[in-house]
Amino acid sequence: SKMAVVLRADKVLRLAARTPTLAFTRSAFVARKRNYDQPNWLGVGLAFGTSAALWAYLFKQHDDDVVEYERRKRERQHKCTDCS
Repeated sequence: SKMAVVLRADKVLRLAARTPTLAFTRSAFVARKRNYDQPNWLGVGLAFGTSAALWAYLFKQHDDDVVEYERRKRERQHKCTDCS
């Protein structure tokens, strides 16, 4: 039991001794330092374009809902004896 603990500790220490090379590997998340002098115009355009498209869809949907509301309101007020 004590021997197993010693062997496990030895294995962990050996792995720890080999890992400093990992500190010099390139991270997948920080590939290069950001340059704030040159904005990412593609990203900016996509962000504003998406926002504009969503607002246009919102206004169109609102207009469609108002038209449907008015149509149903007219149907409720219609009291024709021939229809019923």
